[in-house]
Amino acid sequence: MRSGDQSIALGRQKAGSSKGGAGAYLLLTGVIALLLVVNAITALALYFAPEINGLLREDNSSILTAYEQRITELRLEVDRLHSRQYAQMGDMNLQMHELVQQQEVLSEQHEYVRALTEMAREMGVSGQAAAPDTMTTGSITAQPLAFNGDTALLADTLLAMQEETRMALVSLSDAATLSTDEIVSGLRGIGIEPDVAVNGVGGPFIPAGGEPGSIIDEANAVADALARYQSARRALLAAPIQLPVNGAGTITSSFGNRTDPFLKRAAFHAGIDFRATTGTPVLAAASGTVRVAATNGGYGKMVEIDHGNGLTTRYAHMSQIGVSVGQTITGGQQLGLAGSTGRSTGPHLHFEVRKGGSAIDPSRFIAAGRTLAAYLQ
Repeated sequence: MRSGDQSIALGRQKAGSSKGGAGAYLLLTGVIALLLVVNAITALALYFAPEINGLLREDNSSILTAYEQRITELRLEVDRLHSRQYAQMGDMNLQMHELVQQQEVLSEQHEYVRALTEMAREMGVSGQAAAPDTMTTGSITAQPLAFNGDTALLADTLLAMQEETRMALVSLSDAATLSTDEIVSGLRGIGIEPDVAVNGVGGPFIPAGGEPGSIIDEANAVADALARYQSARRALLAAPIQLPVNGAGTITSSFGNRTDPFLKRAAFHAGIDFRATTGTPVLAAASGTVRVAATNGGYGKMVEIDHGNGLTTRYAHMSQIGVSVGQTITGGQQLGLAGSTGRSTGPHLHFEVRKGGSAIDPSRFIAAGRTLAAYLQ
């Protein structure tokens, strides 16, 4: 019986314990639920409180306003960058346009300079005349320069080319002027006053003046200098200063009073005699027109040439005449052959220079020819 009573007592004890645990759990659950409800009510109260609600709304609007201002500033900065880029591109395009125009002008000027240089070479301008051709043709090209994006470098290159061309033109003008002055001085020494007034020369037309920094003034100065040189050289070629025979031209009898070879008494010799064997070519002392080509008394077979400005030359005692009256002659052209016709003691060439019909000393002309020989080529 005791064991049965003990079992009953244990069962009752366990049942009491189970009821106590369930109550505690329910109590804990109720407390937690109550806390959650209180927290929810408190949160709602705080949210709906005017001060808290206003604070939250004010912070949000401030943040949104700040973001909007920042976005606006960024947009303005982008617009400024685009505007600056467009402006820079516009400036670069304008600079390129100006540089291309400048290069086109330089190319046109280059052709003018080339024409002037070729003209100087054809005229025989000596001294520094060769330098401008090398400088101008080597510096200015008719083809556009390669552009690597550096407008400043291209501008400097074009400026250097222009300055080099200007120096070349100045050099060419100086050479032509010096040559002209030397010719004029030599001709004045024999009584010839050449007309070297500027009448213009051929070549491409470029208006006087030009844009600032252009080379038009220098180019026109060269053209004027070449025109003066051309006039001086034309007068030179018409001056009887070339030897009438090839070689050293040994003079056997001078101009002036001498003993006549036939009468053995004093007589005036109107020219100079050059040593020449029969058949030696007789050459014109300058360009001109044949006025006489026939036998003329004591002169024997004679040629007389009119060189203009009252100057004439005579070539006497020839064995053969090779030109005719009215024929145009150039300096150095063969007129016939030396001989001993007329009043002559042996083969030679009698050469006279006359001005206004009066005989003058040919030796002065021959000396001037030796001095100015370089300009006769």
